Amino acid sequence: MPSTPPPQWQLPPGITRGLWEYVNSDAVAYHYDEYFSHNQLFEFDERIVIEELSRRKIPAGAVVADLGCGTGRALVTLAGCGYRGLAIDLSQKMLEVVREKAEDASLPIQCIQANWVELDGIADSTANGAISLFSTLGMIRGKENRAAALAHTRRILEPGGPFVLHVHNYWYNLYDPGGPWWVLRTLCRAIFKRDIEAGDKFFPYRGVPNMFLHVFRLRELKRDLRRAGFRITRIIALAPQRYRKLRASWFFGTLRANGWIVVCE
Repeated sequence: MPSTPPPQWQLPPGITRGLWEYVNSDAVAYHYDEYFSHNQLFEFDERIVIEELSRRKIPAGAVVADLGCGTGRALVTLAGCGYRGLAIDLSQKMLEVVREKAEDASLPIQCIQANWVELDGIADSTANGAISLFSTLGMIRGKENRAAALAHTRRILEPGGPFVLHVHNYWYNLYDPGGPWWVLRTLCRAIFKRDIEAGDKFFPYRGVPNMFLHVFRLRELKRDLRRAGFRITRIIALAPQRYRKLRASWFFGTLRANGWIVVCE
């Protein structure tokens, strides 16, 4: 995949120019693990995934697909528990890191370079479980493209297979400096501009000047999952620190949660 961004009209569906630069960055891929080495969300979400697989008695040797796997940190953990990993990511550079990890530790992880929006090459019911962590779904621009990604996830999962994903909370931006104005502005722009949705953010990130992320309202996320054919079985509201559940989430949890880990099937 070339590192020079193609014209906007030639970018893959759902991929912004900023995300293209991100997935093709040597620095992002090769320093990814070091950059996030102290992120406690990673340990917390991996525990949730293992808990859900164990609760459903999904046996060792089952295939778990990681949609937007990055450098494979969750799949390495799962492979250590006896599961087989299917690493799916748009970034060839990220997948190179995954392959190196798998080869060094003899882990059963297969890598596929693909856009989550376009998984037609993966057969139905390929995976026994699926995950998409660290707000990967929010990196896809456009509700139609996110709907396509979720539809592919539903298709490649065996019936009853769990899907665990993480997203950021739109309303949590109210606590940022200037956040209330951003919330108001994005709501207004979404009304008058077709190509903008409430929750679309563009910001500098790790050397990428115009990174994109869509942050969700909980009602929006529930709607998208149900339209894709998923049944939601568990919603975990995250505390601001993101390494534990939000206490008293019943008390304005949709405003206080940093984000959510959602389990569905």
